[in-house]
Amino acid sequence: MTRKIALAADHAGFEEKERIKHTLDKLGIAFDDMGTDSPESVDYPDYARRVAEAVGDGRYEQGLLFCGSGTGMAISANKVKGVR
Repeated sequence: MTRKIALAADHAGFEEKERIKHTLDKLGIAFDDMGTDSPESVDYPDYARRVAEAVGDGRYEQGLLFCGSGTGMAISANKVKGVR
């Protein structure tokens, strides 16, 4: 089975997400980038929800979320049923 990972970040986590994408490419791990596409200010719950819902409904095995502290993304993602 091919692993597939959903990625997302807010503006504070954008650069780290881009670094991780490079690493995943080198390792041959499939992923989809669900945003943000720049370091411009965005609302982190929008991106956390995208990934959490995609993992929760089975479209992805795992999700990786990046932000300034990790706290806001974790709280937002954990509100989606079946995601922890």
